[in-house]
Amino acid sequence: MSAERARRVRALPPGRTVADFDSATGMLRVLGKFLHGQDAPLLGRYPAALEPVLSALLGVGNRLPRRVQEKAYAAGGRMEAVAADRLGDVRSDRLAAWVAGHYPCRRYPVIFVGSSNGAMIHLAAALDAPWLPQTLLIPVRRRDGRPDEPARAMRTHLAAGRALLDANTDLELHHMHDANQDRLMVSGMSYFRVKWHRMPEAYRRFLKERLAPGGTVVTVECGLRWPVTRVGERYWFQNGAPGGATPREFHEGGPRVADYLARYGSPYRRWEAPEPDTDAPEAEWGFQDSLLRSLADALPEGADWKRLRFGEPEDLSPAVADLYRDWYRDRGVPDGRLLAESFLLVEPWWTLRTGSVPFWLLFGTEPSRAALADYLDGADPFDEIRLTLFSHGVESVGLAPVEDWRRVLDRARKIGVFTGVDERAFPRDFAVFARAHRELARVRRVYPMPDPLDPADAGDYLAKRPEISWIDGNGGNDHA
Repeated sequence: MSAERARRVRALPPGRTVADFDSATGMLRVLGKFLHGQDAPLLGRYPAALEPVLSALLGVGNRLPRRVQEKAYAAGGRMEAVAADRLGDVRSDRLAAWVAGHYPCRRYPVIFVGSSNGAMIHLAAALDAPWLPQTLLIPVRRRDGRPDEPARAMRTHLAAGRALLDANTDLELHHMHDANQDRLMVSGMSYFRVKWHRMPEAYRRFLKERLAPGGTVVTVECGLRWPVTRVGERYWFQNGAPGGATPREFHEGGPRVADYLARYGSPYRRWEAPEPDTDAPEAEWGFQDSLLRSLADALPEGADWKRLRFGEPEDLSPAVADLYRDWYRDRGVPDGRLLAESFLLVEPWWTLRTGSVPFWLLFGTEPSRAALADYLDGADPFDEIRLTLFSHGVESVGLAPVEDWRRVLDRARKIGVFTGVDERAFPRDFAVFARAHRELARVRRVYPMPDPLDPADAGDYLAKRPEISWIDGNGGNDHA
C-alpha cells in the first residue's frame, strides 16, 4: 500500500471526529435539515421515531440521584471523544467536505461563513442560506478526572495538539478548559477547538459551485476575545469561557468560585491555571479574521461580500428578533409570539411554522437572562413567551435559577411557559434535548412555510442596527 493510500485509510472519519454536543455541530445539522425541507428532531442526530423513546428514557434519568446523573452525562460525552494518539490522523479537508455535505446541491442567494451563532442560524433560515462554520470541536479523551487543574490539562495533550497542527497547516488550535459550565465533560476530555485561518478547498469549491450568480457571501464575525496562554505556533490554551464566571474569576478566583468549588467537593478554592500572556478570539464563538484574506481570493466572480460584525454572541439576537417581527407583520402573520432558545437548542423549522419570533441566548446564565429581559424592556409586549433552557449538568457560577427565568415568562400578556424544561431537574434536565422539540411541534396555531426573505431587504434592515455592523467586505461603506 502506498504511503498516501495508507494515510487516507487511517484518516479519522469526520463524523467520529467532531463533537455532537457542540454548538457548531448542532447548528450545522438543524440548518442542513431545514434547507432540505425537513424538521430536525433530536437536533438532527437520530431518526424522528426515536424521539418518544429517548424523551421517556431521559425523563426517567432526570429522577436519578445527582451523582448518578452527572456520571451518566460525563460518560455520554466521553463516548464521543477521540483518542489522543489519533489526532495526527485528523484531516481538515475531510472535515470541511463533511460540513459542506450537510446542504442540498443547489444554488443559494446567500452563503454565510464564520462564527457559530444561534441568531445567525435563524437569519440564514429566513434567507434560505447555508453556513460554513470556521470553528469545530474535537473532543480528546483524557482519564485523570481533575477538572480544577487547568495547567495540568494544558500539559496533558501537548504532543497530540502539535500532531494535529503538523498534519493540518490550515488550522489553528484553541484548547479550551471550562471547569465552570463544562465541569462534567472536562473531567474526561480536552476541548480542542480548531479554527480555519485560511479557506479550506471544500469551502472554496462550495462558494464557486453553490453561490448563485451575483449572490452574497456574508462573513459572520463575532469579536469576542479571551485571555489565553500561547502554547506554540497556531496553538493557544484558554482557561474558562463565556457564561456566568468572568475571565478574572477564572484566573484569580473569588468568593463565587470558592463557594462553587466547595459545593462540588474540590480541594481547591481557585483554579490552578497557567498565567495568560495574550488574548485571542474566544475559542467557541470568536472569529479569527486571518480567514478574510483567503476568503477574498475565494469569492466567485461577480459575488458580493458583506461583513456581519458584532462584539458579543448575543448582540445579534435583538436585531434578528426584530427583523422576524417586521417580516411577520409584512406577511400578515401575528408577531406576538416569542421563542427564546439557548445554546444549541435552535429550532429554525418550528420557529417559522409557529410564527415565533426567535431570540437566541448563549446559556441559562444570569447574563443571558438579563439580555432577554433587556430586550423585552424595549420591545412591544408579546402575547406569548416560550423558553427553552440548555442543561449543562452543574450548578455553575452565574447560573440563573428557574424562579428568575419564570419572572421573565411572567411578562407575557397571555402565555408564558417553559418549553421542554423540567423545572425540578434544571440544570440536570437532560430530557430537554428531546422534549423541547416535541412540545414546540405541538404549538398551535401554525402557518405555511414562507418564501425566503429578500437578501437586499435583510441587508438594509441590519445596516440600520447600531449594535451590529453590516459593511461591504471590500472596504467600502455600501450597505445595499
